[in-house]
Amino acid sequence: MTDLKNYYGRLLTDQQLPDDLRPLARRLPSMVTKQGKSYCGRCSSRIEEEWCLPDQTYYCRACIVFGRVLSDLPLYHVPQKDFEQRQVLNWQGELTPYQAEVSQHLQEAIQKQEDILVHAVTGAGKTEMIYQPVASLLAAGKAVALVSPRIDVCVELFQRLTRDFTCPISLLHGGSEAYQGSPLVIATVHQLFKFYQAFDLIIIDEVDAFPFVDNAMLYQAVEQAIKPEGSKVFLTATSTDRLDRAVKSGQLKKVHLARRFHANPLVVPRLSWLDDLLESLSKQKIPTKLKRQIEKQQTTGHPLLIFFPHISLGQDFCQVLTSLFPDKAIGFVSSQTAERQAEVERFRQRDLDILISTTILERGVTFPCVDVFVLWSNHRLYNRSSLVQIAGRVGRSKERPTGLLIFFHDGKTKAMLQAIREIKQMNKEGGFE
Repeated sequence: MTDLKNYYGRLLTDQQLPDDLRPLARRLPSMVTKQGKSYCGRCSSRIEEEWCLPDQTYYCRACIVFGRVLSDLPLYHVPQKDFEQRQVLNWQGELTPYQAEVSQHLQEAIQKQEDILVHAVTGAGKTEMIYQPVASLLAAGKAVALVSPRIDVCVELFQRLTRDFTCPISLLHGGSEAYQGSPLVIATVHQLFKFYQAFDLIIIDEVDAFPFVDNAMLYQAVEQAIKPEGSKVFLTATSTDRLDRAVKSGQLKKVHLARRFHANPLVVPRLSWLDDLLESLSKQKIPTKLKRQIEKQQTTGHPLLIFFPHISLGQDFCQVLTSLFPDKAIGFVSSQTAERQAEVERFRQRDLDILISTTILERGVTFPCVDVFVLWSNHRLYNRSSLVQIAGRVGRSKERPTGLLIFFHDGKTKAMLQAIREIKQMNKEGGFE
């Protein structure tokens, strides 16, 4: 017998629907026609002519990873049910007055079934600010999803909320376990394609991050998974043109928080010229200037996070650094690292002295007391938003609200200067001159 609780609120293809649930499931069109063109009923992608099977049945290639949507078979969903009503918040911390004000704005927007954008500086404590609004809904038996474009962010959020909430929580991403019916879901945005009108509240963290930013298909996933009377909360330290336009047009409310939770300013990056990095790596060396900076930093006893924009060259850099600093524990992570979460946790627990990372760790992760070096900071992969996020890894703990933050480069870029200007502006708005 199928466990029904694992199917409430879900969106399923014909092949995914258990036979004993068919009497309970509601049908939805697998494809819709607009102005003579067909679109997927799940992801809204336009169905191309070549997406045709030999029997002349069409399918959606854009979201096929979640199960094949076929034109001759409907989609199904089992309507969401309320969960058990109970108090679930186990967090013992306190919000600052600034955080409490934002939390109250969130509560009011959710009660009015409005959408809201929270634009808060890195390290402002956005996660803690959502606790009370989320807990209030969960206490009433409602369903909440907290989603992000990045797996690493989801894993960290799951660890934190598992500690601070007592209700069942599901973590969903491409490599996770299957969904087990729970009132609180933490997931990558793509996972919302598996739900239909399931959530009373969807919170999208890091809305400016790839692949969510300006991605119409992923915005559709959010719209599909939210209940008609539900609310959406967008969280970011660097807003997007799309969201700014929505605020300007009155479609979206906005609250702004320009102070970190420990009431200290954001750390402003220092620029440092470094023009022989790639040449040195080709000779299995690193520039003397960089070597001395690392040596000096390591005498402080603080962990060092080094960002490198290229995977294979970053691996080469890690090998060279390991040979130059044999007494230091050094690791490397990228989107291709099989045991990425384990390596990140080693760094967080201080089992690694230095961690080299691609932009995969630019946001959503907290390492207390960390220093950050950005190598090749003028590389095209670093835009204004990513550099602001990377800079935000420094100074996040009240034990050490400062830190060393250096952008190494061989030519200033517009993105670098914009990032520094934005950080200084946020400090100004936060009352720091």
